[in-house]
Amino acid sequence: MANKIRKAIIPAGGMGTRFLPATKAQPKEMLPLIDKPAIQYIVEEAVQSGIESIIIVSGRHKRAIEDHFDKSYELEAELEARNNETMLSVVRSISQLADIYYVRQKEPLGLGHAVLCARRFIADEPFAVLLGDDILTSQPPCLRQMIDIYEQTDSSVVAVMEVPWDQTHKYGIVDIDPGQRVAPVRDIVEKPAPGTAPSNYAVVGRYVLHPSIFGLLEVAKPGKGGEIQLTDSLQELNRASSLSAFRFDGRRHDVGDKLGFVQATIDFALEREDLADDVRNYLMARLGLQAKG
Repeated sequence: MANKIRKAIIPAGGMGTRFLPATKAQPKEMLPLIDKPAIQYIVEEAVQSGIESIIIVSGRHKRAIEDHFDKSYELEAELEARNNETMLSVVRSISQLADIYYVRQKEPLGLGHAVLCARRFIADEPFAVLLGDDILTSQPPCLRQMIDIYEQTDSSVVAVMEVPWDQTHKYGIVDIDPGQRVAPVRDIVEKPAPGTAPSNYAVVGRYVLHPSIFGLLEVAKPGKGGEIQLTDSLQELNRASSLSAFRFDGRRHDVGDKLGFVQATIDFALEREDLADDVRNYLMARLGLQAKG
């Protein structure tokens, strides 16, 4: 199929300033949610969605990301010597998730610029973009659903969810018919000023895009914050062809936000058999609640 989605971009070049000092010498994407770095959740969603090759757009001080997804001969030898087959299997599986490549974004010039850095890797194929701050949980995965939409319609797709109206200035916001699960985008605005948003449907870090977006990014001028914004080129793409919004109704964690990171850690802990009871009991005791039954 000419429109089959095989490749994905994961931008990971940001400075992670909201998590300083933890991110002074450690990539934000490698901060663990219990015992798995945030970026691994993103890679796993891509793989579960049928993505074969991933390019991570990184920056300075991001070598730990490459090391994480690489084979670790010394660690594997040590685990094998200890007969720790369970953990050995876990470690080996990480390096076998997908074909992962890397390109450096030499300056943090915005999300649009980060996507443009991967142009040679993508070439003339449609592709996915997954942002590392948004961990989306559903079955099937959000990206898989979006890929199905693209392959059926040949239309670029963004994932959206409702957010509180007083939070719309933090997101790219789409103007759509809210009654449709997959709706044509009438307009898309990057971080509209309070009170000016066309809706409260925000783009939540998943895109499936036609490669023509690269030509638009190449000539894009700096937008909000003086950066090359992907949203601005999506506006142009929508005028030239079409753009659809997929209303995602699974669970979203914004792990680029401190509260969101804590919430994700608690939620994932409560879903693990080895932690759920102890964490639940601790939270109830901490909050002075009486366990039922």
